[in-house]
Amino acid sequence: MFRSTRSLIIALQRAKDCHLHTCDQRLSKVAEYESPITDDYKKGPSEGRALYLDAQATTPLDPRVLDKMMPYLTVYHGNPHSRTHMYGWESEAAVEHARQQVADLIGADKKEVIFTSGATECNNISVKGVARFYKSKKTHIVTTQTEHKCVLDSCRALEAEGFDVTYISVKSNGLIDLNELEAAIRPSTSLVSVMMVNNEIGVKQPIEEIGIGALYVRRRPRVRVEALQSGGGQERGMRSGTVPAPLAVGLGAACELAQTEMDYDHRYINTLSNHLIEKITSNLRQVVRNGDPIAWYPGCVNLSFACVEGESLLMALKDVALSSGSACTSASLEPSYVLRAIGASEDLAHSSIRFGIGRFTTFEEVDYTADNTIQHVKRLREMR
Repeated sequence: MFRSTRSLIIALQRAKDCHLHTCDQRLSKVAEYESPITDDYKKGPSEGRALYLDAQATTPLDPRVLDKMMPYLTVYHGNPHSRTHMYGWESEAAVEHARQQVADLIGADKKEVIFTSGATECNNISVKGVARFYKSKKTHIVTTQTEHKCVLDSCRALEAEGFDVTYISVKSNGLIDLNELEAAIRPSTSLVSVMMVNNEIGVKQPIEEIGIGALYVRRRPRVRVEALQSGGGQERGMRSGTVPAPLAVGLGAACELAQTEMDYDHRYINTLSNHLIEKITSNLRQVVRNGDPIAWYPGCVNLSFACVEGESLLMALKDVALSSGSACTSASLEPSYVLRAIGASEDLAHSSIRFGIGRFTTFEEVDYTADNTIQHVKRLREMR
């Protein structure tokens, strides 16, 4: 057993060393870029590893976060809900520290933070939990046509239970009309769900103008939520199930890093995103940028290439990991419902590619991706 644990630690350390090299590359000034793309990147997926530009699907783990998680994967492995021995106390203390780190980032009290398995579960608890709790008095919900699929599916499930849901439209830039939102709210409205940043086109909705929005259950004024899972009543009874201490510790560490590095990361990602857009649009005609160019998260670049099938372009760009939209709907052959909601034609919606740029993406990777996109779009258009 000791050998297998030691092997695991060595393997993770090697992965970390490799990742730290990527961190060093990222921290170099973009303006100093001179060297051509490395030979490994030119080989393609059969000989080398594809570049990763799908940051809206998932992102690589910061090695500093891994450092914080490792002890709770190998040494401090107790159940944080075990109250009768040291192993449980150690894990509980780590989980509560992580809860405070999350709360500090979003400006909440740590008692308002509920650990779940991820965004889909959070949205299900929020939408279904609030709606069902207030069902005896309020049965109306307001959301948008471009919400995340888990919110839309939750709303459809509630409609089957007798709830009334209003799906407000968005403008061609992806932003909602605040007047339309205001008009949709009734005395019987229990919940308004508006996605802050769209995961397909990166549009940022005016949450400050809409009202108080948060990814936590605030205490004052209190929001009442009906629990969806039966079990041990962990997480203040809202979410039964053992909290995995290593993952909670990792989330807390990531939130702490975000608090100190987010501004730099935003500027860095913005520089890379603008370079990608500028290079592609200055070398190709009939390229449509989807979403508002100002109210926008820069790491999510969604472009439609007229007269090019998106799936064909993805296959041509086999040495770059990209997507044509949300990972939650990637198995569907239907055009993106988000792009259709902003008024894109079916053909244009089928020709879109989402470029996901993250904090570990390098200038070389973006430059290489732009060059290859230009090359393959021209080739595919000539084949028509």
